[in-house]
Order: sequence, then structure tokens, then C-alpha cells
Amino acid sequence: MNPPICLYMSMSLDGFIAGPDDRAGQELGRGGGRLFSWLDDRMSDGPSGQVFRELMATGAVISGRRTFELAGRWHGDHHDGVPIFVLTHRIDDSDVPPGSARFVTDVDDCAGRARAAAGDRAVMVHGAGAAQALLRAGLLDEMEIHLVPVLLGGGRRLFDSLGPDHIELELVRRLDGLGVMHLRYRVRGTR
Repeated sequence: MNPPICLYMSMSLDGFIAGPDDRAGQELGRGGGRLFSWLDDRMSDGPSGQVFRELMATGAVISGRRTFELAGRWHGDHHDGVPIFVLTHRIDDSDVPPGSARFVTDVDDCAGRARAAAGDRAVMVHGAGAAQALLRAGLLDEMEIHLVPVLLGGGRRLFDSLGPDHIELELVRRLDGLGVMHLRYRVRGTR
């Protein structure tokens, strides 16, 4: 069985993953840092600690290009030297990504490379664009949404450009942490 490809994303109750004006120097947008307050509890034995250990145990990362750049390219290492596959529209031969990162232009190829690199561990997905591309291609298996009880009122939405297809999800786990609800969904497919 293939290891699952799983989106891990903090999101406000109104669907934003970053506040308004997300850019270099203000990567999470105005007020977007609130979405990651749950990480203050990441070293605990509680739900947020459990979820954090799971995401750190993933064997590869798929990231969208914008997320990769805003994150400072993670200095070539997202966690533990795992391979990073950056889904992008084009590759400039003079732009060599650092460390274990590689640029990939085809979503199917990207998912295949990430699964192979992850071995028997899950593949972590970062970024709205990458998540949407994987969903449209039927390649995203799970979503771990860290739902934060805040209304940001604006910014970057997770599912804004997904398209018209109806996608069925199945809630497979709910963990209540301090200031966050961790919701894991299995992607059942489009209708």
C-alpha cells in the first residue's frame, strides 16, 4: 500500500491559512501568526503534541512554490533531512533549490517521487496551491486541518481556487487541543 499523502494546515474558522498581505517579511500575513499558537503546546503529551510528532514523522514533503519561497526555502531542510518536492509551474535551470529540495512541474510525477522517497512513512503537504493541485488530480489522501477558533476576516484561503467539483470527505479523527481542534479527514473522491 502507498503511504498516504496528507495535507497539514492550520486554518481559521472562516477558511484562511494566512492573514491579509502575506509576503516576504510578513509570511503569515497580518494576524496570521494566531493560526500557529497551538504549536506552543507541541512538546506536550496532549493532542497538539501527538499531531506535531505525527507530522514530524513524515518521510517527504510536497510544497507549493509560493509556500516554499515564503518559508525561506526552509534553508533546504524542512525536518530531519527528508526530501522536499516543490510543485511549480516552471523551473529555471539557474535556480537550484537548497538541501534536499527539488522542483517538479507535474503533479503526478511530484506525488510519485514523494511517495517513493517517503518509503513507508506519510508524505506531508504544505500550501494551498499544492493541496488544490493534488485534490484536483485525485492524489491527496488525507487532510489534517488544525482549526483555530478565530475569524481572520481576510487573507489567503485554503480552498479558494479548487474548482467546481464536489469532493467528499470522511472525518476519521477529532482531537481537541488548547485553542485548536485537529480534524483529520480522508478524501473519498469527487462526484
